[in-house]
Amino acid sequence: MSKIALIYGSDTGVTEEIANEIVSDWTLTDIEVIEVLNASKSDFERFDKIIIGLSTWYYGDLQSDWEDYFDEEFHEIDFTGRTIAFFGLGDQYGYGEYFIDGVGILAEVVRKNGGKIIGKWSTKDYDYEKSKAKIEGEELFYGLALDEDNEPEKTPERLKQWLSQIEEEFELK
Repeated sequence: MSKIALIYGSDTGVTEEIANEIVSDWTLTDIEVIEVLNASKSDFERFDKIIIGLSTWYYGDLQSDWEDYFDEEFHEIDFTGRTIAFFGLGDQYGYGEYFIDGVGILAEVVRKNGGKIIGKWSTKDYDYEKSKAKIEGEELFYGLALDEDNEPEKTPERLKQWLSQIEEEFELK
């Protein structure tokens, strides 16, 4: 049984709550949870399977801890041979032109640096203007999109479906 890293950043605690739900709902393997403010490049390199969680703030900004880490080390990580799944939080109505942009910003670096992205999620059940997390030419986001501001009632089912999907795509089932 291989261990998976869940690396997240959270300003208000909502992303942390989702990370805790993932850990409590996970059944197939151990998850090591790391807050990105305490993460190092070697934390990313210790794992072949990583879940990354973050929120998007204001006008497409990364969550503050991710922003600091992104500017300092994230670009230098070699993701070759690593499989990454993303979940992102955003406000599709208040900031609809930046909905879960943080996922797209990080996914671009993961792809450029050799990583394989799994856990892609349909864009069809959302009402947003645009998103850097949307895969060009497809009706998919690079990861699970959650809107705790406007649709918190949809989170449990979305999370359940996504976890089942990534368990399969991580080849844990």
